[in-house]
Amino acid sequence: MDRKWISANRLSKEYEIGVKEFVEFAVKNAKDPNRVVCPCLKCCFGKRVREDELEGHLVCNGIDQSYTCWIRHGEKKKGNINFENSSTYASTDFDTDTYEPDRVDEIAKAVEEDLRDCPKMFESLLSDAEKELYNGCTKFTRLSAILKLYNLKASNGWSDKSFTELLTLIKDMLPDDNELPSRTYEAKRILCSIGMSYERIHACPNDCILFRNEYELLKACPKCNVSRYKKKESTPAKVVWYFPIIPRFRRMYRSEEDSKHLTWHADERIRDGMFRHPADSPQWAKIDHEYPEFGIESRNLRLALSTDGMNPHGLQSISHSTWPVILVIYNLPPWLCMKRKFMMLSLLISGPKQPGNDIDKTNTKRSAKGKSDSTKATAQRDNSEGTGATN
Repeated sequence: MDRKWISANRLSKEYEIGVKEFVEFAVKNAKDPNRVVCPCLKCCFGKRVREDELEGHLVCNGIDQSYTCWIRHGEKKKGNINFENSSTYASTDFDTDTYEPDRVDEIAKAVEEDLRDCPKMFESLLSDAEKELYNGCTKFTRLSAILKLYNLKASNGWSDKSFTELLTLIKDMLPDDNELPSRTYEAKRILCSIGMSYERIHACPNDCILFRNEYELLKACPKCNVSRYKKKESTPAKVVWYFPIIPRFRRMYRSEEDSKHLTWHADERIRDGMFRHPADSPQWAKIDHEYPEFGIESRNLRLALSTDGMNPHGLQSISHSTWPVILVIYNLPPWLCMKRKFMMLSLLISGPKQPGNDIDKTNTKRSAKGKSDSTKATAQRDNSEGTGATN
């Protein structure tokens, strides 16, 4: 069946006929014709709809153009088709008919370089990625099962206690030779090698500076003279938790599908004068004009920074404000850049007081020229490493 219609204009006759052929194929192969997985750009395989709704969604919202092998709708994989490269990034409401999108082998390869200094940890991770959940199990390995369950825990905010109870129950349901851990602690130990590393950085209580680089050995802020520590010198007055982003960018570029999406703004974006993506904005064009060496490389990353305060102790009526700083990757297509998978936690500024406008106090005091020179230097430095970032 010809799949060229997928990339055709949604108003064309070709696209209309293609949608009808797809709907007919999907309904014919569905277990329940009234609950067909929807591959439109809005649902992203996260919802099941009726036949008439499916056609309407595809006409109004469009279909994911990378979905050329209809595995989720009954089509068999062909010899030269890689499921990983034809899968899409669904929401946490994953498709329960297939478990292949875990991409466990790809995860193991991505972290191999990061674990070169810990060969035993990498061998353990690789072993778990190849080990059957129980004898004869073909859908899950030990690692993929833990990843699926832990993803549910994180998505639904389950406590460690409830997750331990769930693991214990499922372990009892499975055959006696199963490899599923029975406690949250054991699951975390297995996943720790692919988790986020972090760095605790002491900060001035008044948000003047971070005690790092030239300030690393100081015991008081050089700007406001407030002590770095509380009463005991071993306890910092304020801490910033930094989660390095470069290793996560490297893992994304090691994935063939992720790398393709990271250059979508240059390779597949529709250029018709309409504002469909941040790449169509005057700000994007301004950066390209001012820093042509940075803008000419489509793999350089354009990042948006978002932050706001939250009170994790709200139920206890405690005044507190912790600020997570989130990075959003604007290189991605619109239906992916706001997905949880691609929103990166880079900083966690602990309370009890909010930094407010002082979150970037040192930058606000710089001159306009200083800002420009600093931004340009950052762009050029990051460009030499294959990735870049703009303010």
